[in-house]
Amino acid sequence: MKVALVTGASSGIGLHTARALARKGWTVYAVARRTDRLAELDADGVNTFAMDVTDDASMRAGVDRVLAAEGRIDLLVNNAGYGSFGALETVPIDEARSQFEVNIFGAARLTQLVLPTMRAQRSGRIINISSIGGVMYEPLGSWYHATKFALEGLSDSLRVEIAPFGIDVVLVQPGPIRTEWNTIARNGLLESTAGTAYEGAGISAARTMESADRPGRGAPPEHVAQIILRAAEADRPRTRYPAGRGARTIIIARRLLPDRAFDALLMRLYG
Repeated sequence: MKVALVTGASSGIGLHTARALARKGWTVYAVARRTDRLAELDADGVNTFAMDVTDDASMRAGVDRVLAAEGRIDLLVNNAGYGSFGALETVPIDEARSQFEVNIFGAARLTQLVLPTMRAQRSGRIINISSIGGVMYEPLGSWYHATKFALEGLSDSLRVEIAPFGIDVVLVQPGPIRTEWNTIARNGLLESTAGTAYEGAGISAARTMESADRPGRGAPPEHVAQIILRAAEADRPRTRYPAGRGARTIIIARRLLPDRAFDALLMRLYG
């Protein structure tokens, strides 16, 4: 039976991914900082425990725990992450560092920890949850997009680096998804821009972000979980999987439109 480790599994995409994998017969270890919300995965036979992807000891202990119980790890889903929005001028540099710690360094460190086992197995798969924000940009999102652009580059380099050992690296790129991530990011944006020169822009951008929660706009997290499951079980996975309504269209538009044209599109969209 194949073994999966899924981070950020207390809600949204991570929770539904852990559930989908377990229902397809995987042995799943789902981890997050908030363990109280992991309890609902018990009914699906998912193994849960606390892990903080900004704490090296926590990550090492977690990987050792899985290996002690199962002797192998076949899949790592680096899903833990968050979006902190605001003007680059006013976002504290410590907050920017925190976002990189979670979105980049946590994923990279966990990958380091599982790679020796995957190399020994001559098999394994690492699925990094990126975003359409890894190929496009938004006003007041510089630090968030910087982390996702970094994750895309890291994954591309890593894919070639470890292919000789039989290990795959896959990027999943969700578009607008109906999860609490959106609400948290939107509220943080309003808070960070309040009382600054960017307050009006923050209100306008938050209004645009809120549209993802409307019926018919953002996709449910279950949709992304099914795409992750497909990427996990494919004999020869694609390198990238756009996920959610409009994700592929946005990625193609960014590829085709000149920068100035895309800038103008965003300025109209975000007011």
